[in-house]
Amino acid sequence: MAPVAALRLHPGVLIHAAGAAAPSVKPGRGAFGAGERKCGRVFSQGRDSGNGYFRARAEIQSSESLTGVVFQPFAEVQEALSEVSLSKSVSLARQRFSQACEAAINDQINVEYNVSYIYHALFAYFDRDNVGLPGMAKYFKNASEEEREHAETLMKYQNLRGGRVKLQTILPPEMEFDNAEKGDALYAMELALALEKLTNEKLLALHRVASENDDPQMADFVESSFLTEQVESIKKISEYVSQLRRTGQGHGMDQSFLFSLDLHLIFFM
Repeated sequence: MAPVAALRLHPGVLIHAAGAAAPSVKPGRGAFGAGERKCGRVFSQGRDSGNGYFRARAEIQSSESLTGVVFQPFAEVQEALSEVSLSKSVSLARQRFSQACEAAINDQINVEYNVSYIYHALFAYFDRDNVGLPGMAKYFKNASEEEREHAETLMKYQNLRGGRVKLQTILPPEMEFDNAEKGDALYAMELALALEKLTNEKLLALHRVASENDDPQMADFVESSFLTEQVESIKKISEYVSQLRRTGQGHGMDQSFLFSLDLHLIFFM
């Protein structure tokens, strides 16, 4: 007689073509091991073990699901709960926010305020009656406000992560921007270009601090809020420098800035 085809579904159990199970263990011993015995399911050779096997496995998995839970919130939350400070001087929101990241954000706030201060000085210079370039004055006034908004954005993020804002010293800028060789308009725009490139370097350094301290949330914040806008600003100001080098004293560009419908877009688009 030809041998009966068999399929091994479990250590020690063969399901024959006829559908009956043939345990390959010694008589009198359970065919399934400790897990099955725990469920009270020990099958003999003469029973309908085909369906019984799968019922037993379901019972075992059900039992294991009670003891092998992947996530136990009330148990796991105890550590986080113990870290919640009762002191009013300590942030409750702070989580995985390093001291290095906190300090770097405060430094960048200072950078943004310093650049804003210089642009404000340029606004005051071009607004003088004996300089008479109101378009340039308007341009740098908008630029100053934009840099201040950047500082405020950083301050809000610092608070969001549970850090503490520490404002630092702002150096007084120069107030005279006349340049005998280049003229004041070209000199001022070249200065703005240099400041934007310097700011970009500072932002890249801020991003590196976030990466080095394993803070993807802060890295994403710097990328989405600053880096793309910064390179766009550098490109636009570079074009203004090129145009001023062609036109000389900048009177034509001054009128363009003065009568522009949206100086915010001129500077930052």
